[in-house]
Amino acid sequence: MAEDALSPDPDLVRALQALSNPMRLRMLSWLREPNRHFPPEQAIADQLEVGVCVSHIQAKAGLAQSTVSAYMAELQRAGLVRATRVGKWTHYRRDEQRIAELVATLGRTL
Repeated sequence: MAEDALSPDPDLVRALQALSNPMRLRMLSWLREPNRHFPPEQAIADQLEVGVCVSHIQAKAGLAQSTVSAYMAELQRAGLVRATRVGKWTHYRRDEQRIAELVATLGRTL
């Protein structure tokens, strides 16, 4: 058996672990269409270019700010989102290129 068949891509494993939480998966889904899920008129930056403010994600999720921040940090470590600071606020947007790469890797390995 080939060595790579026994050792899955660690980046793929990290991404799948991050997505194994239903709320993190939902948050990533919301970020796919930010202007649909988060009112653009409340944004302090362009949601498509910069991302959605963590406080808006927190309000929609109905979770504590610390929980949302931890969830978003996990998605960031997995390479699924990028964080941008705007003043004292952190904004998140999907890393579409990285998501596409992970999907392609998943397709090749399963």
